[in-house]
Amino acid sequence: MYYNDDTVIYFDGNFMKAKDAGTNIYGQSLHYGYSVFEGIKSYSTAHGTRIFKAKEHYERLKRSAELMHIPFDYSADQLTELTYELLELNGFTDAYIRPLVTCSPNMSLSKGKESYLSLLAWEWSNGYLADKMKIMTSGFQRPNPKAFKVEAKVGGHYVNSILACQDAKDKGYDEALVLDENGNVAESSGANVFYEKDGTLFTPAKGSILPGITRQTVFEICDELNIPVKETFFKPEEMRGADAAFFCGTAAEIVALDSLDDVPFTKQWEDTASEKVQQAYSKLVRVLLL
Repeated sequence: MYYNDDTVIYFDGNFMKAKDAGTNIYGQSLHYGYSVFEGIKSYSTAHGTRIFKAKEHYERLKRSAELMHIPFDYSADQLTELTYELLELNGFTDAYIRPLVTCSPNMSLSKGKESYLSLLAWEWSNGYLADKMKIMTSGFQRPNPKAFKVEAKVGGHYVNSILACQDAKDKGYDEALVLDENGNVAESSGANVFYEKDGTLFTPAKGSILPGITRQTVFEICDELNIPVKETFFKPEEMRGADAAFFCGTAAEIVALDSLDDVPFTKQWEDTASEKVQQAYSKLVRVLLL
């Protein structure tokens, strides 16, 4: 799914075939999940292949490395230039891009001494989630913000996401809705969440969430469309049976939800403000991106 014998990646200063890349078995990232990464998408647009919000993603990658005390000296402009070169070498237009910063061999629990940049990409013309998802409130909580830098996109944090997502699938649902340590809605296993009631969108306030770049784009779209949005803390029972709800993220884009804990959302998706946001986002990334 991700690569073949001809796929090119960027690793530690060089472009090379993915099949020829390797990692050190004593790497700190492999043993402890001590790595940072991003998920970015490129699209075929009227202006050619364009990476959506490359600067924002790469600035967050740099910030994640800083928060984790991982040395990393690439600029956002350098990273963007390398990524466009990677897409061209592979002949990709609509693609998912995975920058990954890993650390050198180190078995001690200390900050990274040296880091390696990997840039991977594969063709991806649709989101990884399907519309009208059936979700459940998870028994797994988001990591406590006093225990982790939750605003950083760290590899090790996603063990929590795997547990929550797989638990939901094992129980017959499409995805999990994960709560914070106070029982408030936080996000899904890998996307931010909004629900709609009486024409207003509600989304969890910052604190235990990863405040996504797509989430910020939703705010921008709502401002343009005069759709009110409130950032607030709320319980899952406030969300159950609302007019509509959706997950949002770079890979997922805007994904309509069908039900929470077997309680359906009540409005037809086509009649909601949420659907207008979904359509505007799709147009933004594929047609009007400059």
